[in-house]
Amino acid sequence: MGRNKLKVPLPRPLSSFAVFNLRRPSLLRGTLLVLGSFVASFPLSGFPHTRATPLLAIPAVLAFLGTIDTVRCMQPRRTWYHGGVIFCLLMDILALCLILFFLFFPYLF
Repeated sequence: MGRNKLKVPLPRPLSSFAVFNLRRPSLLRGTLLVLGSFVASFPLSGFPHTRATPLLAIPAVLAFLGTIDTVRCMQPRRTWYHGGVIFCLLMDILALCLILFFLFFPYLF
């Protein structure tokens, strides 16, 4: 009599996914950090009536860390993925500049 066992693959632990493993570069993690920081900067600055608050330094630092994580995803060969990472870097730099604008604009005027 042969044993017919169904082989069910074991689920992967969360630490093996690149998003949760900080040692592996992750384009998704970098993008989520930058976009989350950008969205959080709006209520912190009180957007239409921008006010000075040092709490905006936290989203600025998180956006900078997300940009660094996106840079880690660069590849030495120029492929379509490489071009997509460059577009993500441009988006990261734009979001970081807007967060820094919210941070420093009330001090200028």
